[in-house]
This record gives sequence, C-alpha cells and structure tokens, in this order.
Amino acid sequence: MAERVYSTPLLEKLGVRPGMRVAVVGDIDQGFVASLFERTDDVTIGAPLERTDIILAAVDSLDELAMLGRLRARIRQAGAIWVVSRKGRAAAFRDVDVMAAARAVGLVDNKVASFSATHTALRLVIPTALRSTDA
Repeated sequence: MAERVYSTPLLEKLGVRPGMRVAVVGDIDQGFVASLFERTDDVTIGAPLERTDIILAAVDSLDELAMLGRLRARIRQAGAIWVVSRKGRAAAFRDVDVMAAARAVGLVDNKVASFSATHTALRLVIPTALRSTDA
C-alpha cells in the first residue's frame, strides 16, 4: 500500500495565519521557523508572550510535558499548543501520554498533523466550556 501524500502546506495544516502571534519553544527545524517569519512578524523564540495564538513546543521526553501548564497560561482562550515530537520507533512517548498530560492542565487534543518525516504534532486547546468570554 502506497503512503498517502498530502499537498496542504504545513503552515496551513497548523493553522498559522498572517498576523498571528506565534511562539517556538525548544528545538524546531530552522527551515520551518524561517517559514513562520515569512507568514507573520509576531514570532517569539523561547518563552511565549501573553495571548499567543499558537505555541509550537518541541517535546523530547515525558518530563518535558510538564511545561504544558505554563504554556497554557500564555495562549489566548481560542489559541493552541502544538506538541511536536518524534514519531515511530524514535518516539520517546506515545500520543496518549501527551493527551493525559494535557487533560491534567485543562487542555484537550483535537487534531494531529504530520510535522515532518520524523516528527508528528498534536494540537491541544482549552475546551470551549472552559474558555472565558474574552476569547
């Protein structure tokens, strides 16, 4: 069976639109980071600013999932955290580990995307019922 090929550009799959506030936490492919700067001029490398629309967090161990609580406090109510991690046999943990860590800090998963040939991304958001009205 042939591998399915998707033509949607990665920035589109991740929901990055012009003018969005985006933060990159951890070691994310520099070519991808360069494409972020082409899409929006509000990109932070490192600790996210308040009311960030999308945080891309490279996570390489179960212990690093502990950062989700801190990151949740930095996203807009309708924002998202993409946990970018190795996939396949190189994975340090499973998607259910990310989901459990997310639930522990009041986040839910609602989308998965192939980030690259070696990495996957899982989108975490604040559940609609828990969002304040200033979204």
